[in-house]
Amino acid sequence: MTRNNPGNRSRKKQNANIASMTRKPPTDSHGHDLAEPRIRAVIKGVKPQIEDGHFPIKRVVGDRVTVEGDIFTDGHDALSARLLFRAGDDADWHETSMEPLVNDRWQGAFNITKLTDYFYTIEAWVDRFKSWREGLSKKIAAEQNVSVELIEGAELVSEAAKRARGSAAELLTAYAAALRAKEADAVHKALEEELAALMSTHADRRWAARYDKQLRIVVDRPSAEFSSWYEIFPRSCADQPGKHGTFSDCMARLPYVAEMGFSVLYLPPIHPIGHSYRKGKNGSLAAGPDDVGSPWAIGSEEGGHKSIHPLLGTLADFKQLVEKAREHAIETALDIAYQCSPDHPYVKEHPQWFRQRPDGTIQYAENPPKKYQDIYPIDFETEDWRALWDELKSVLLFWCQQGVRIFRVDNPHTKAFRFWEWVIAEIKKDHPETIFLAEAFTRPKVMYRLAELGFSQSYTYFTWRNTKSELTQYFTELTRTDIADFFRPNLWPNTPDILPEYLQAGGRPAFMSRLVLAATLGGNYGIYGPAFELCVSLPREPGSEEYLDSEKYQIKNWNIDSPDSLRGFIARVNQIRRANAALHHNHSLRFYTVDNDEIICFAKHTEDRNNFIVVAVNLDPHHPQSGWVELPLAQLGLDPTKPFQMHDLLTDARYLWNGPRNYLSLNPASVPAHIFRVRHNLRREQDFDYFM
Repeated sequence: MTRNNPGNRSRKKQNANIASMTRKPPTDSHGHDLAEPRIRAVIKGVKPQIEDGHFPIKRVVGDRVTVEGDIFTDGHDALSARLLFRAGDDADWHETSMEPLVNDRWQGAFNITKLTDYFYTIEAWVDRFKSWREGLSKKIAAEQNVSVELIEGAELVSEAAKRARGSAAELLTAYAAALRAKEADAVHKALEEELAALMSTHADRRWAARYDKQLRIVVDRPSAEFSSWYEIFPRSCADQPGKHGTFSDCMARLPYVAEMGFSVLYLPPIHPIGHSYRKGKNGSLAAGPDDVGSPWAIGSEEGGHKSIHPLLGTLADFKQLVEKAREHAIETALDIAYQCSPDHPYVKEHPQWFRQRPDGTIQYAENPPKKYQDIYPIDFETEDWRALWDELKSVLLFWCQQGVRIFRVDNPHTKAFRFWEWVIAEIKKDHPETIFLAEAFTRPKVMYRLAELGFSQSYTYFTWRNTKSELTQYFTELTRTDIADFFRPNLWPNTPDILPEYLQAGGRPAFMSRLVLAATLGGNYGIYGPAFELCVSLPREPGSEEYLDSEKYQIKNWNIDSPDSLRGFIARVNQIRRANAALHHNHSLRFYTVDNDEIICFAKHTEDRNNFIVVAVNLDPHHPQSGWVELPLAQLGLDPTKPFQMHDLLTDARYLWNGPRNYLSLNPASVPAHIFRVRHNLRREQDFDYFM
């Protein structure tokens, strides 16, 4: 037991003094500094932001970024708020006003004008002038004496005049004098909008609250949000059966790709192919002497990821292909597959970059039941990871030097997350226009993580979403949740690896309907051709998604001039996409009710609603389907009392609709879809003559 004596009291006082000198400034539950108690505004719930600001949101040049936040204070004083933003290379913040919505929710917006990262945050404060002005208005309405209030206002305006410069200071000084003069027009002067604007510009922000995060935006060029991809194997571009195609043959195919309206020519790996464990036709383990192997089994004695397969041509030939494609307004996308054949130079020069098995062999790639004996995965847990990372980065830089600015990355989910975050950021330092497409058919959270880490676009589950409920649910998730702020879908009805059951069984109408869905549901889409436009639908065996005689393992000779080709239909769809800005984005996508589960209907529009596209697709490739569709006319900007025109851009047919509920019928034997442009209400008598 310690006695309460003077010595003890002295030591306690001394310890308390030491504690007070070393104690940190008081903070609230969010860690905000409370040393300045006159900061009264609270800012929280700011959106958009990803994982509490840990990852950036994504936008493209030309986008308008809308930011919201909960902003409030104690008491009844009025608040003002500013949205602060800056490009990454700007030293100073720009700002724009935020306006209240409902329930203490505020909103502001700014435009992206540069291809660089942006940052944004919010500042808010108790606005003494705004509070005074609101109180003055109420007292005037109640016919109360406001002489004292005018003097108070004059003081506030005088203080603002000291903060202002030049003509603004002079105007504010004159306003202060007018309020003090108590003349007949003093009240009118006090409520002038010019004074309110001046006081807003020169507000007293000494005790403004600043949101505790600077949130980042990764900005891409517009092609990251709107593009149409065409995948082609250059080795299958020769005009003679069985002959190995070259880059020159691929160049001869460019007018065909341009005619269909594609903006991206995507090439599978163009590197030397290994000989060890080479796969034969249909993936057979017994390859013959004439089998060309899989382009994804990269590397041989002729080189690796920075080399070109000698039968395709030279590096100069490749660069000429890139230039010729650009003349057709087509960009070249290159496949990046970080894996090696057993014959790749890396295997001999850097065996530590691969996982060794107990028997001394290297582990080949597997995706049970599939086995890829011709491919060695890279070990990202190697002790030599720094050298590995630098080498893989140099591969991307090498192809950037050859003019490539779009990379489709093979199976990125099987490589280290931190590597992708690092290497994409590194490449974009010098080449900010570079676009990365993640071929990651994997679990949703993994796909989303790759997007958070920096991938510009991603493959999706669209390939396997066939019913109306599946499509509606999935695309609502992709476009109407926070996922839309960082994940950009790229929709593929088929790939060299995937021939979906829907295409196997649905015939030509299935290919047409899936094309319309891919091209209109998403700003980015692609097809693997010419297999798609020729409606190739035979699987290797029942229940398989592998093509019979897959082009992955052999050279194909395609009859691109077949009269049964969909090339004309594809060209029409791509022309519609280019001509209608509503289809260049995903954020406005909305689904509409149809009383038939075999018909899906949705719409997209521009911000000004001058371009409004409504799409209806028959999901049944075998039978005609009909139903009544319900359109929200107010959302379309239409007068419900007047008829309006639905212009089918696919067939150029025009239909006169009345009211929110209208009938449609789609026959898969002809065209299984409508792509309507909504025209304004018809008001003149002669407008009706067209339909008579």
